[in-house]
Amino acid sequence: MTTSLFLALITFAFISAYTPGRNNAVLLATGVNFGFRAAIPMIFGVGFGFPFLILCVGLGLGRIFDVYPFLLTVIKVIGSIYMLWLAWKIATARPSENDSVVASKPLNFIQGCGFQWVNPKAWIMGVYSLSAFTLPTQFKTGLISVVGVYLFMGLSSAVTWAAFGVALKNLMNDPKWFRIINTSLAAALVASIGLMLMD
Repeated sequence: MTTSLFLALITFAFISAYTPGRNNAVLLATGVNFGFRAAIPMIFGVGFGFPFLILCVGLGLGRIFDVYPFLLTVIKVIGSIYMLWLAWKIATARPSENDSVVASKPLNFIQGCGFQWVNPKAWIMGVYSLSAFTLPTQFKTGLISVVGVYLFMGLSSAVTWAAFGVALKNLMNDPKWFRIINTSLAAALVASIGLMLMD
């Protein structure tokens, strides 16, 4: 994996992990309603569950890409178009459009892991990351890199969103700050796509 491709992976993983979505909405709600300690099982469930999903997808897709390497390029182009649309949605979103899931009790580790398998964003991000940030001739190395980066980003993001729920919920509910944060994340997402397409 080239340096520019690895930097693009880190940027993309950061954006996809930290932007609002179902995982982060539940973590935020858990922090708000139950406190940080109660969110710890889900933090690890999300943090390990998503990289495990990517690993499973990668082990299956690796064999297909060995036979049909052009499929990586096809998925990369289609995924890039979707990511540009997602960046626009993030930049123009309103706080009321965010997922707001308030559970009656905190999710445990198994539920946090299982939540990834029914999360469309997780599947899209996982397949796209494997197609965009791996090379056909070095797929196994790329797979390890993608899983490792998402393991770190997933855990750090989960901790951050749970902490937001505990300490920064008012900031995220302020339309001004919500717009600033989302516009910045959308711009970084577009930048990561540009870096990826340069390889």
